[in-house]
Amino acid sequence: MHVVQLLPALNEGGVERGVVEMNRELVRRGVRSSVISSGGRLAPRIAADGGQHLTLDLRSKNILTAPGRARRLRARLRELDPDILHVRSRVPAWLVRFANRDPRRPVVSTVHGFYSVNAYSRIMTRADRVICVSQAAVDYVRRNYGTPEAMIRLIHRGLDADSFDPARLDADAVRDIRTRHRLEGKFVALAVGRVTPLKGYPELIRAAAIARNHLPNLAIVIVGGVQQGQEAHADGLRRLVAQLQLDDVVRFAGSQTRMAEFYHAADVVVSCNTSKPETFGRSMVEAMAMERPVIATRHGGALDIVRDGVTGWLVEPGDVAGLAAGLVRAAQTRLTGLRADALARFSLDAMVEKTIAVYRETLGGGRAAPDVPDPR
Repeated sequence: MHVVQLLPALNEGGVERGVVEMNRELVRRGVRSSVISSGGRLAPRIAADGGQHLTLDLRSKNILTAPGRARRLRARLRELDPDILHVRSRVPAWLVRFANRDPRRPVVSTVHGFYSVNAYSRIMTRADRVICVSQAAVDYVRRNYGTPEAMIRLIHRGLDADSFDPARLDADAVRDIRTRHRLEGKFVALAVGRVTPLKGYPELIRAAAIARNHLPNLAIVIVGGVQQGQEAHADGLRRLVAQLQLDDVVRFAGSQTRMAEFYHAADVVVSCNTSKPETFGRSMVEAMAMERPVIATRHGGALDIVRDGVTGWLVEPGDVAGLAAGLVRAAQTRLTGLRADALARFSLDAMVEKTIAVYRETLGGGRAAPDVPDPR
């Protein structure tokens, strides 16, 4: 079997990391894997793990250049001759729609976001099979696009248990994180994700201003780069920190690669999206794998992940006082068995095997399904 995954770029983010992991696991199972994107810092990982990366602009939304890019994609697909196309975002899905001809290859899409409901987003539901990463995403697709149940498959994102294992930590890296961000003796709440308005960081900062009255040793660490075009939002967050006199509380750590060590350096991980929920929220699962509880807003993918009072706590979206109370509660409570819970419910092997099953099922309606070696 030859699978081609298509996404806009390979820089940072849950989708990008998921594609890298999927490429590696497909190769391990004897599946030929190719990835097409406009490139990025994670692109070299594709070849390093045994796959093939091809660079093509699948990111631009400029409709004037779309016909030329679709022609180039069609030429690439003819060279590759894949069995399955797996689209991970809307621009690649539209380009595939125009490029995937003579012959038409089966297409699988993964709905990674609660996209705006319009004709542009509908393309993600027009594949032969539609994978949704949470029950909330399944409900969203059914409700807004009327996608037939027979086409939808619920497959949670998988946890890379080796990369997020407390027994495999780099102790020097943990010490460096604690020293560099002044975390010794602090109760550390970690938020992970690119700096955008969707992440609810203003609410987290305001909650910190309330919680520090009960937690004088509170530290908030925000790990994630500033998304392109969101520089003004990032500046506004820094002004809010100064206005609330939280310069000694809030740290902006930027993009990081040592995420297991950052989780270990924290006491609790916070996912506080407000207006639009996380479709899944892999940082929550990774935190649990590192034996760290999660405070999350009560919507979207968090409902599949956080078991209130067992693996963390749920608060209402936008409830600053509730989020502050959650920080205080986390400092006063010890939860156990978090890693075992994460591994049982969000196995990477299970995700990969379910996805390969969708590929084979989809091929069963068209080309003969190639054999996939049993990884065991």
